Amino acid sequence: MTATSPIRTPDLRSTPTMTKRAWWLVGLNLLIPGSAQILAGNRRLGRFGVGTTFLLWAIGVVGIITWIVAHTVILSIVTNPIGLTVIQVVLAAYAALWIVLTLDTLRLTRLIATAPAMRPAIAALSILALVATAGIAGYGAVSAGSARNAVSAIFAGSDMAPPVDGRYNILLLGGDAGPDRTGLRPDSTSVASIDAQTGATTIIGIPRNMEQIQFAKSSPLYGPFPNGYDCGDQCLIDYLYTYAEEHKSLYPNAESKGSSAGIEAMKDAAEGVTGLKIQYYGLIDMQGFADLIDALGGVTIDVPAKLPYGPVTATKPYGTFPAGSQHLDGALALWYGRSRYMGNDYERMARQRVVQEAMLKQFQPQIVLTKFQDIAKAGAQVVKTDIPSAALPGFVDLAEKARKLPVTQLELVPPAFDQTHPDYAKLHAAVQAATRPTTATPAP
Repeated sequence: MTATSPIRTPDLRSTPTMTKRAWWLVGLNLLIPGSAQILAGNRRLGRFGVGTTFLLWAIGVVGIITWIVAHTVILSIVTNPIGLTVIQVVLAAYAALWIVLTLDTLRLTRLIATAPAMRPAIAALSILALVATAGIAGYGAVSAGSARNAVSAIFAGSDMAPPVDGRYNILLLGGDAGPDRTGLRPDSTSVASIDAQTGATTIIGIPRNMEQIQFAKSSPLYGPFPNGYDCGDQCLIDYLYTYAEEHKSLYPNAESKGSSAGIEAMKDAAEGVTGLKIQYYGLIDMQGFADLIDALGGVTIDVPAKLPYGPVTATKPYGTFPAGSQHLDGALALWYGRSRYMGNDYERMARQRVVQEAMLKQFQPQIVLTKFQDIAKAGAQVVKTDIPSAALPGFVDLAEKARKLPVTQLELVPPAFDQTHPDYAKLHAAVQAATRPTTATPAP
């Protein structure tokens, strides 16, 4: 005589037994997918489900340990298109498996034999199990796909440039394209100089109306402008973008490197102004910038004084920013950074830095995680750069270090610096002083 398991061979006539059995099966499926099948169903399917679940747990533990001791390894995987594809496929497979296991578990409960009052609760717990397992895995698979598409769309190249004098110098351009413009012109130009060891960052603001830009002899622009950029009348730095786009032969290899003639010209101009070697660039379409802020849920700005906003040509303001803390959506944040109504370029530059710093401080990892797909989609549409995906782990690591340190600001604006007849020795000395390594202390 052998004992029979009430789980595998229950008494269908006993409603209390069937109800208790259903709770056990659904609970076990929630805790260890596959265990319900081992006890009451297809043991082969159950062993496979439990084995894959334990494997995923093991991968998770190894991942956590690796993140603690060498998190750049994890960053290398999640910023690599191949690694993201593998993650997407694995998570999609787990989602499909857990859907099968959950539906099979619900079948094994024989819901019709349970107490009528308990049936809705048992079904609800089954749905919870489906969301907790297959739903999370499915969302992870979709997010991995979005990340892979964004990385592929935004980042180009595979060769990582070495730091120069211990720093990475990245040209940041705000593209002023829109329905009222023909083509693109840099609306804001700055250089982010990042210490390759500490992440300490200096942002150097270059006014869009700086003139007589000088070029190194190695620059293609040195030929037409050996004595500095002189086009005859108000030869502003941001016009160089258009000039180079009209003379693409100056930079014949730009497109193949994920850049453009206009961007390369702006790199050479920024090098002339700052005296720094620019390794990479990042171009953000200013209108698309609003979409990115919206995807992140807005940004909070501390407005120091009441500020009417609108274009420089407006006869009356489009609106007003009250003084104090203001939570702005993308459109308003864009106006805060771009408005020149009753103002000037230098005031606008200062406001743009405020928006940049607010984004760095407020957009925490948990915010990015919960809105990841919208952010990835917006980022792929508005950002262009020649930073290779291979460099992402290192830059993400530096970004985490930079968040803990104060950002040094250097605005090359009057009255300290002449825009019409720049003193390049003075400019370069100021940049060197601002980027000189110091004993960094965390920001309060």
